[in-house]
Parts: sequence; C-alpha cells; structure tokens
Amino acid sequence: MAGIGCVSSSSSGLKLKQSKESMFQYNGLKAVETLQFKLHNLLSSAAKCRGVKTMASQTISSPKRETDPKKRIVITGMGLVSVFGNDIDTFYNKLLDGVSGITPIDRFDASEYSVRFGGQIRDFTSKGYIDGKNDRRLDDCWRYCLVAGRRALDDASLGKEVLDTMDKTRIGVLVGSGMGGITSFSNGVEALIQKGYKKMSPFFIPYSITNMGSALLAIDTGLMGPNYSISTACATANYCFSSAANHIRRGDADIMVAGGTEAAVTATGVGGFIACRALSQRNDEPQKASRPWDKNRDGFVIGEGAGVLIMESLEHAMKRGANIVAEYLGGATTCDAHHMTDPRSDGLGVSSCILKSLEDAGVSPEEVNYVNAHATSTLAGDLAEVNAIKKVFKNTSEIKMNGTKSMIGHGLGAAGGLEAIATIKAINTGWLHPTINQYDLETDVDIDTVPNVKKQHEINVAISNSFGFGGHNSVVVFAPFKP
Repeated sequence: MAGIGCVSSSSSGLKLKQSKESMFQYNGLKAVETLQFKLHNLLSSAAKCRGVKTMASQTISSPKRETDPKKRIVITGMGLVSVFGNDIDTFYNKLLDGVSGITPIDRFDASEYSVRFGGQIRDFTSKGYIDGKNDRRLDDCWRYCLVAGRRALDDASLGKEVLDTMDKTRIGVLVGSGMGGITSFSNGVEALIQKGYKKMSPFFIPYSITNMGSALLAIDTGLMGPNYSISTACATANYCFSSAANHIRRGDADIMVAGGTEAAVTATGVGGFIACRALSQRNDEPQKASRPWDKNRDGFVIGEGAGVLIMESLEHAMKRGANIVAEYLGGATTCDAHHMTDPRSDGLGVSSCILKSLEDAGVSPEEVNYVNAHATSTLAGDLAEVNAIKKVFKNTSEIKMNGTKSMIGHGLGAAGGLEAIATIKAINTGWLHPTINQYDLETDVDIDTVPNVKKQHEINVAISNSFGFGGHNSVVVFAPFKP
C-alpha cells in the first residue's frame, strides 16, 4: 500500500510523505484528517479470505468483522424511482439487458441548449403514495423521495399497520439531495423577478431546502427517530448510508430509512451543468453519450430519480422475521481538498476513502471482487478513480467493475442510492450488468469493466463508490448476508 504514493504538488509547495508509523502527513504538519490506514490489519493472507484468489501476501491476522447483532447492519428493503420505472426487478433487468434510458429532453424547451438529452423520468406516478393535492404542489425531488421511501418500507414489510405497532422513535430517516427542490426554487425566483415577492409561493422555501425529503417522509409515516439530510453533491446517498449505519451502531435507532433523491433535469439544472462544461454534447446519439472509460467520452449525462434502503440492526431484523437481502459491512468519507470540480489525478482522496471503508467493514482488499464504480464518463474523473482502485487492489485479476451511469445517466445526489440497489441486486442474482458504450477502452483501464454484455459473477464483497463536486468521496461496502 505504500504505492498510495509519495507525490508532490509544486503549486502548493506541500509534499506528501509516509512516516514509519504509516501516518500520511504534509511536511510534518497535521493534515485536514490524518490518514492512518492500519495497513497490517488490511493486508491479510489470501488463505483467510474465504477462498478468493489473490496475490501472495504476508500472513498477518485477518481484519475482524462486527459480530454483535446489535451493531451488524442488514438491508431489509429497497425502493427506487428511476428512468426505468419504480419496480426494482424491472430496473435491474433493464440494466442486465444493456438498455439505455437516455432520451431527448421534452420537459422544457431545450431546442436552443447545447445539450438536449438526459435520463429524464417519464410517466411517473405517485398513485397510492401521495394524495392528489400534495402531489400537485410538491417538487419532483420530494415526490421521488416519498415514493421510493414508501416502496422501500413496503419491501421491508414495514407498511403502516406494522409501523403503528412499533416504537417509531427508534426508526429514523436520512435521505439527502445534492440540489434539493430546484424546480420550486427556480419558479420562486422567476415569480419574484416577474411579479414581485407577493406572488411567490408560500411553499418556495419549504420545497426548495434539501432537508425536506427526510422531513416529508417522516411526516407521512410518523417516524420520529434521527432525521436530517446530508448534501454532498453526487456523493450524497453514500454519505447518508454511512451516517445512518452509525446511528444504528451507536444505538440511536433500530432502523434507518436512507438514500438519495434528485430531480434536476430542468432548465436550470441542465443549463447550470452546461455552463460548467460538465455534460456530454453528443446530441446526435444520446444513448451512446455516457461511455465510462471510453477514449471518446466527453462528459456525463444528467439523470434523476431516487434510491432508498432500509438499514436495520441484525438483532431487530431477526426478531421481527424480516427478509434480509444483503449486509452493510461499512463505509467511509474523505475529501480531496483539491478543487471544486476536478478530482485529484493521483486518486489519493479516493484510495484513502476505499481503505478507510474496508477498515470500517473489517474487510481486507483481497476479499473484494466487485466494484460498482462512480464512472461518470468524464475525462479526468474516470481515470482518477481507476488509479485509486489500482493503488488499493494490487491484483485486480479477480475484480469486476462496472458503470451503472452508462445506462441511466448521473443521478447526482440520487446516484449512490440507485447504484447501491444495483450492487445488492448483483449480489442477489449473481449477474453483473454491463457497462455499455465501450468501444475504445482507455489503455490504463486493465480491470474487467463488463463491457457491453452482462456477466455471471459470484460476489464475495462489493464496494460502491460515489464522489461529488467539492472533492467529497464516499465508499460503502456490501456483502451477501451470512448468519
């Protein structure tokens, strides 16, 4: 792991060096967060890694996973809203078939825009989940959140009748958004400019702020446990999963409803990302625009939706006889501390985040054999992520890595939620969806990216990566549940 690197930055004058204690410091000064990776605990022998082939390594004690059923965290329900609809099996089958959900935008007049396509959700219905009056008022961001959240609760056999028999102060909600109610915000500003403040909607503030998804879901279901929102751009959902898990581990809650939601395929959202030159401009072939790791990629494709997990202590899940679909082993968050939109080219922030997530999970690098990558199809981001992965996993011959965004676009704050569901479905089905639009792979990408066609793969341990503007990094670790 020493290969995580001794690099220097001439612009900052700071040099990264490794001390004898494996403490990464900047010229002896304490960094924003001292990165003590405890490499001896991470580099366990291949013989102790449940039969997964790997490189030879020194025989050292294996990392220890959590055994306390009060602190072990399992996934008992999933819910989503996506470009492929609201049903999880339909969503994953479309991914397995390599179907692109990217289409021309018709929600607003994009004819004069330099980017005129995206992962726009069509024919969305909230019937059975939101009453008509509220449905007409709500920003799509919160409509997606309520439907995904309620569907996740139903999937976990936690419908209203069951919830009414439970201690709702022990059930929390943590669903974040990168941009919040952007339609409500845009409409409010337009009303202010054109008609004056007296014509602004009384819902302008409540439906714009990013905490409202968690709040509305709690109001709708009566859940009174920990409740707030995290907003870390495209890393949001994974941040929410990590924080939700910590609430359960600390004993604050037995169940957490966690994930991300976003509805930014709007004039403001698309226009803003065009302005910062982040989007692909492949208007003549939108379904081929998102092409992670391809040499001809030219930016990400904006998407939207929501992805929510029901995270529950193993003890609580067993007591109520819940159906367990996977285990959450751990997670971590770090910051690049580098640039508002560009990743560190050396991948240090990402590699440290992966290592910290594995340490939190009690997993050695050799145990991981699947990566659901962030893989946005941007020039710098795709390779920075691969560089980081290769620093952590010295032998990638047994690892498979794919990019969900190649088919559904980049859901921003919802991306990690949708990709966590894809990761868990891969664990459950034994099938990995392809990364589509792989025509001319970057030479440095020598990991199996499941190009264009699905593959069977028995997952031992999986990680799901999400990174956001501001240098926010987040990694979560899932595995098949084994009592």
